Amino acid sequence: MKRIIHLSNILRDKGVPVSVRGTMDASEAYRIFKGRPELRDALFSVYVKDVRYAGAFMEAYEEVFGIPAESESEGSGASEGLHHLKASENFSGNSEVEMGIEEIAQLKPEIEELADPSMDVAAVMDRDMSTLNSFDPEIFELCRRLGIKIANRRSRRLRQSRRMKPDIRRSIRKNIKHGGTVLELIRSEPRERKSQHIFLSDVSGSCDWISNWFFCIIYAAQRTFYRSRFFDFDSRIVETTHLLDEDDLYDAFRNLRESRIRNLMIHGTSNMYTAFRDFIEGVTFTGKSYIVILSDCRDWAGPRRDGIPESVELVAEMSERARKVLILNPEPEKKWDVVDSCVSLYRDAGASVMEVRTLRQLAEVIERL
Repeated sequence: MKRIIHLSNILRDKGVPVSVRGTMDASEAYRIFKGRPELRDALFSVYVKDVRYAGAFMEAYEEVFGIPAESESEGSGASEGLHHLKASENFSGNSEVEMGIEEIAQLKPEIEELADPSMDVAAVMDRDMSTLNSFDPEIFELCRRLGIKIANRRSRRLRQSRRMKPDIRRSIRKNIKHGGTVLELIRSEPRERKSQHIFLSDVSGSCDWISNWFFCIIYAAQRTFYRSRFFDFDSRIVETTHLLDEDDLYDAFRNLRESRIRNLMIHGTSNMYTAFRDFIEGVTFTGKSYIVILSDCRDWAGPRRDGIPESVELVAEMSERARKVLILNPEPEKKWDVVDSCVSLYRDAGASVMEVRTLRQLAEVIERL
């Protein structure tokens, strides 16, 4: 117990949040795994609730137990447990794909160093998202924090909406019988909001990285959305809602990239007609559903009739059946309706289109949903 308390104190000195319950759990883990190679992994799972603190834990563990990470056997369970986030072996044979997964595997150690990021947040928030097209751990961490902030603000707004404010109209009608001499206050009933949110993310080449940051923010803010569902699409549509259930954003992000590789959705082209058709035929939504589409509205490969993309008819059908169809366009407005952009056509079909060229704009729109 003394060694565990010493370890907890060292971690606190390094800025790692350690509770009394955490120390008790670590003591129990030490009792079970004492002298076994799995001890480090067991303590890691107890103490490290955020990947940013993984490096501090490794230093503290070595200081208390005197076992450098490099000296442990490569075949031990501890080594496999802490280094399981490596490039997937299911996609060997494609060097470009393997490089992408390898880069993702290298992202986590960089995030661990971001306990106190020194980046210019305001500059990044107002930066064009089309330029945020790399595995930048600072952007990754910023999206996570944005999602949490959005969730907190949405929760606060929901709590305020449940407060029973005075209903002036009903109070006046109720007190007509008193001639206005006695005021019997009638309070309004809280509004029930059970609107479903369905997110469709364009993962074609022009929106690939923007869709990554979109997913990160939705992941962190998901608890405030009722029965939300998430889909990727290019020439077809693939549901990735189950990835929102991952315990860690990094794991969800890594699995999202692997899902796109499995479904050959990396640097693809948009065929919104087939994607929206499959969505309408395969997904149930009602008049209480909000359909939020992240897309630049450029139906590159979709069929056209008299020069008009046939996907416009499908957008009209979604707008008619759903409560609202909202398209988040990462392109600046000056590029809308230029060349093959069909923003006006989608608007005429009933969809609302908003510019989300920066992370700030994207976060503000998601917060207001």
